[in-house]
Amino acid sequence: MSVDDFVTWTSTTAGRWQLVDGLPRAMVPPLRTHGKLQSELARRIGNHLLEAGAPCDVIITPGIIPRLMSEHNMRVPDLAVTCAPFAQEERALTDPVLIIEILSPSNQAESWANVWAYTSLPSLREILVLRADRIAASLLRRATDDSWPTRPTDITDGALELASIGFSVPLADLYIRTPLRSN
Repeated sequence: MSVDDFVTWTSTTAGRWQLVDGLPRAMVPPLRTHGKLQSELARRIGNHLLEAGAPCDVIITPGIIPRLMSEHNMRVPDLAVTCAPFAQEERALTDPVLIIEILSPSNQAESWANVWAYTSLPSLREILVLRADRIAASLLRRATDDSWPTRPTDITDGALELASIGFSVPLADLYIRTPLRSN
């Protein structure tokens, strides 16, 4: 199936879908902790961008078309930030600077496959993978020569710094209203 076919396709099964290598793939509704992390990050990043007067927006569950097999892939991360002007409605962000995936135990392989596909986007500066089963994150940041590291930087305490949008927050604060914070 092509991306064009996918965006007009009507599934007989309710729910969210993404297109992976030409095949529609159902996305299971997230667990509560996953959803809480998604909303907490969206709120904090959105507030940061607004207060900074940045021309950027945080988008929840946007379509992202990686450059690899672009005719047959539309992935759906948890969050993305774009700084492009809002000129028209679009199903897929063409120029995100930051993509965030929240990693639940049930979707690890799929999420990491998406992460590596996202590295093909020229506008992308960082990819954050936030864990939903413990207080931890992994961060991929594009180097000044436009290369990506072969392994992410793991973060388990201290500040989470997102240079692409000038955002910093203590990592544990993102988990403040989840059961993980009390562990």
